[in-house]
Amino acid sequence: MMMSMFSSVSGLKAHQTRMDVIGNNIANVNTVGFKASRATFQEIFSQTLSSASSPDALSGRGGTNPMQIGLGMNVDAIDIQMGRGSVQRTESPTDLSIEGEGFFIVRQGNEGAYNFTRAGNFTIDKQGNLVTATGQNVYGWMDYVYGDNGYEFDTQEPLMAINLYEDVYKGNKRIIAARVTTEAVLSGNLDATEKPIGGTSSAPTNTGTPPAGGWMQNLAFDDNGDGIPDEGPDTDNIAPHYTVPINVYDELGNEYKLNLKLWKNFTQGPTSSGDTTPIETSWYYVVDGGTNSTAEGASGFIKFDSTGKLITSDTANFNYKPTIIIQPHLETGASSFEFELNMEQLSMYADDSSVKTTRVDGYPPGTLVTFSIGGDGVITGVYDNGRQQPLGQIALATFENPAGLQKVGSNQFAQTTNSGDFKIAAQPGKDGAGVLIPGTLEMSNVDLAKQFTEMIITQRGFQANSRVMTTSDEILQELSNIKR
Repeated sequence: MMMSMFSSVSGLKAHQTRMDVIGNNIANVNTVGFKASRATFQEIFSQTLSSASSPDALSGRGGTNPMQIGLGMNVDAIDIQMGRGSVQRTESPTDLSIEGEGFFIVRQGNEGAYNFTRAGNFTIDKQGNLVTATGQNVYGWMDYVYGDNGYEFDTQEPLMAINLYEDVYKGNKRIIAARVTTEAVLSGNLDATEKPIGGTSSAPTNTGTPPAGGWMQNLAFDDNGDGIPDEGPDTDNIAPHYTVPINVYDELGNEYKLNLKLWKNFTQGPTSSGDTTPIETSWYYVVDGGTNSTAEGASGFIKFDSTGKLITSDTANFNYKPTIIIQPHLETGASSFEFELNMEQLSMYADDSSVKTTRVDGYPPGTLVTFSIGGDGVITGVYDNGRQQPLGQIALATFENPAGLQKVGSNQFAQTTNSGDFKIAAQPGKDGAGVLIPGTLEMSNVDLAKQFTEMIITQRGFQANSRVMTTSDEILQELSNIKR
C-alpha cells in the first residue's frame, strides 16, 4: 500500500518540475533570443515479483511473463529547444538576428570566459564599443587587408572587443585619412564639328601652310608672341574649345581645382585624289594648376582617326596618358605629387562635347557619420566625404551540440563538456555559421499553443497523482478501521 503512495509522490514532484519548466517558458514568451525548454519523464526501476519463465515443450507448459510493480517516475531530461524563433523587424542598425547556426560571442571586458547568445539587441556605448544590453562586449575582428576581392579581415588574429571608433590597427576611426590622387580617368566625346585652330593640310584656314612636322607646329601656335610657331597654341589669346574641371587631392587632403583645356588643333588628310594619307585630327590639351598650385608636364597632344576613335599607337608624340606633376603652393604644407591623366576613353564624333571625369581615386579626410552592418558581419563606416571604410567584423561561434550549452542568464549560454569546445570563431556565412540579418531581432521560440496544451496535460497528471495519494490514504484508513 505504501508503494502506491510513494509512486504518487514521485509523480507529483515530477509534474511540479514540468509545470515549473512550462511556467518559465510562458514567462519568456517575449524574451529576445530565448530558447524554450522541455521536461520529459522516465519510470523508476520496477520491483520484480516473479521473473519470466520459458515454455516447456516436453510437458506442454506455457511460458510466463515477468510480474513487476513500478516504483514511480522521475524527470528524465530538461532539454533546450534550439529551434530558431520568429524574426521581428526593428530598423535599428545595431539589432541583429542570425539566419542559421551560430551564436554571438560576448564577454565582460578583456578577461574571463566567453558567453554565447542569440539575442542581438546590441548598442554602442559612448566610447564606441559594441555591447549587449548588460554592457558586455561583442567580439570579432578589426584587422583587415586589401585582397583580390576587396578588403579581407584577418580571422587568424585573436578575437577583440569590437570598437567602432578606434583600435590598435587603424587608430582613430572617427576620421578617415586623406588619400593622394594617383589617377584621374576621363570619358566622353569631343565635338568633331569644331574648326581646328591650326587648319588642315588640304585646305588651311589661315595663311600659309603648316611648317614641317605640322602635327606639332602650325601658324596659329605662338605662345610667347614672337611670331615663331611653338609646340602649342597661343593659349593666352585663343579660347579653348572645351574645358573639363578636375579636382585632385594631396596627401594632406588639400583640394586642387584643375582645369583641362582642349583645343581642336589640326586635321591632316589627302591633298589630292591619289594621296593615301589617312585623315587624322589632333587635339591639344593643357592642365591649368588652379589658384593654389602649378602643374608640370601638363600639356600635349592626342589624336583621333576618321572613325572618331583615339589613336594610341604614336605615344611618343601623342600621349593620351600623361603624368601630371602638381606643385602645391608653400602655404598648403604639402609636397608635390603626380597623377596619371587617363584619356583613353575619349571619342570624337559630330556631337556636343561631353568630356568629364568618371573616376578620381584621391579624396579629402572625412568624419564618421553613420555605419551599417552587412550579412557577413562586416561593420562599414560611412564618412562625410562620401568614402566608406570597414570598422570591424562580428564573429560567430558554432558548436557540435548546441543543446548541450548551459543557460547562465541574460539570454546567454556557457559551453559545457557536452556542447563541444569553442576554439575558432567563424565568419557569418562561412564554415557552417549563419548569415546576419541587420535591423531585426530573433524572438523567443516559445509556442504558446503548445505550452498551454502541455500545461493542461501536466495539470491532469498532477491531479491524477494527487487522487492516487488520497485514495491510498482512504484505503489505509479503512485498513485501520478493520480493528474496530
